Amino acid sequence: MRGGSGRAALAVVSALAATWVCFCVLVWLYGDAPAAVGKLLFEGTWGTGYGAGQVLFKATPLLCTGVAVELGLRAGLFNIGAEGQVAVASVAAALVGARVGALPSVIALPIVVIAAMLAGGAWALTPALLRARFGAHEVISTIMMNRIADALIGAALGAGLAVAGSVRTAPIAPSARMPRLDVVCSTLGGSAASFALPLAVGLAFLVMWALRRTRLGVETVWIGLSSRTCAAVHIPVERRLVGTLVLSGACAGLASAGTVLGYKGYFEAGLGAGAGFGGLAVALMGRSTAVGLVLAALFFGTLQQGGLVVNAHVPREVMDVLTGTVILAVALGDARLRGAVLPGMRPA
Repeated sequence: MRGGSGRAALAVVSALAATWVCFCVLVWLYGDAPAAVGKLLFEGTWGTGYGAGQVLFKATPLLCTGVAVELGLRAGLFNIGAEGQVAVASVAAALVGARVGALPSVIALPIVVIAAMLAGGAWALTPALLRARFGAHEVISTIMMNRIADALIGAALGAGLAVAGSVRTAPIAPSARMPRLDVVCSTLGGSAASFALPLAVGLAFLVMWALRRTRLGVETVWIGLSSRTCAAVHIPVERRLVGTLVLSGACAGLASAGTVLGYKGYFEAGLGAGAGFGGLAVALMGRSTAVGLVLAALFFGTLQQGGLVVNAHVPREVMDVLTGTVILAVALGDARLRGAVLPGMRPA
């Protein structure tokens, strides 16, 4: 166990080192000093209350989708569909949120959050059934569902779901808005960080606890290790696979609490885009612990905000390159990812 933990830590440290080297090279190629740009990046993120708040805001949906991907990986499933699940959940949050105006926040807000999670879970149901019943690889089916979500949402916005002359829905009711964190921490004033962050953190710890301490969670992990053995001892493998992927979609759906409910107050085309794929990076770097997932989300949230801060010196797309570097470096040593993506390497 210690050896496994040591290898995991080494993989993360190696990934961070590779990221820093890549950052230095790219900044140097654009004619700037890496140390100066690095200092600017830190000052624009964790160096101010507003910057820190923006990092927390950007980390929130990444944490939700990171938990979603991690949950799937524990069962030997690779949920690439978090992108579409977030989009569908965001639309559901906006539609339900616009219709709860007569309810107090203590009732309206949970209803909207639950509706979003149900929508995310429902969008994952088709790939889950295809995987359990027909053995269809979830990587293919979840990518397919991402494209279907994009097409359907675009068509719905164009057909009248959007406010006339725009690509956004009607605003949600004030009672459905997620309170900003600056009401309890004034130093975050002006930032978009909201109480969706503690919800996401709570989700991470709850899911990781359930995987270790509940029967369903333990069976899910066992299936990820050896589905054939689990079937031999009468664990309902198909049912667990379906339930896990649906729950994964529901976790991804919670990302809309930070974007629709805590930030915009409505859904617009492209809102939350990238969070689903960012969740893959968070899950790989989080190394199967709640604390690790939270720290990974904060790291990638820092890169996202940092890209805006240093955009005058280097293109913000440089941060996308760094994110890809981290994913590649960590994924090379992640046996779970190899087993989930390559059918021939799945545990028996």
